[in-house]
Amino acid sequence: MIDTKSSPKPGENTWLWLLKIASGVLIFALLIIHLIVNHFVAPEGLLTYADVVAYFQNPLVVVMEGVFLVFVVLHSLLGSRSILLDLNPSPGVLRAIDWFLSLFGLAAIVYGLWLLLTVANQSV
Repeated sequence: MIDTKSSPKPGENTWLWLLKIASGVLIFALLIIHLIVNHFVAPEGLLTYADVVAYFQNPLVVVMEGVFLVFVVLHSLLGSRSILLDLNPSPGVLRAIDWFLSLFGLAAIVYGLWLLLTVANQSV
């Protein structure tokens, strides 16, 4: 019989599990907005670089895209950690995995936010 109950795995605390679930819901909502603006509103379905720079002149857009970036990175890394938990790593290996994913995630977020702000600070 298949267990359809959703709950944290061994080695995954409740807060990480709840963050993974909540980030998935938020990502879905932000993804819909992102797709509508970038592919359905844009002429011929694509924005030019000038269109992106003009779009990012709105501070609300910068915040929305920044939040989208942070939650996509968090969600993907928490999902990757969850997959690695299926391999039943030792506590030492799990600590190493946690450090690696944390540093990789921080680097990805810092780079993404730097890039986002660089584009937002371009003149139209």
